[in-house]
Amino acid sequence: MADFDFSSRKPEIHPDTFIAEGARLVGRVVLAAGSSVWYNCVLRADVGDIIIGEKTNIQDNSTIHVDFDLPAVIGDHVTVGHGAILHACTIGSHCLIGMGAVILDKAVIPPRSIVGAGALIPPRKTYPEGSLILGSPAIVARKLTAEEIERLPEHAREYVLLWKAIAGRGIGGI
Repeated sequence: MADFDFSSRKPEIHPDTFIAEGARLVGRVVLAAGSSVWYNCVLRADVGDIIIGEKTNIQDNSTIHVDFDLPAVIGDHVTVGHGAILHACTIGSHCLIGMGAVILDKAVIPPRSIVGAGALIPPRKTYPEGSLILGSPAIVARKLTAEEIERLPEHAREYVLLWKAIAGRGIGGI
């Protein structure tokens, strides 16, 4: 992992985290306990903050960036799938962001929601809590069932177990 100060901005990383080899954290990236940033992710907080909550996983090849005075805020127990792009947006807790999804400036994904793979969330777009959000541009396909909402934290828990197993073997992380 390479982390870089940018002016007076530098990463703030809880000691109980996993950052895979090849990940890049630039500027003020705040990474809470139990969270993980996987191979070849870029988290660039050069002109605003990136705040990542507890037990959240940012999977391989994802990019998170900010804009001037527009942070990227990701809640607790969130899974961000491979190759997602999050730009100056807010993701509530207990969400699943599908592989290759793109979420743009000032968009808000509410808690306990799923954004489908390849979805495009336009700037400033908001949705109701507990939504299945699909398409380009993304729309609410339906409300999540109670069972689906109940299962959302499982994804995040599985990634905590995975990174702890990898770190315990001394491979792949910093």
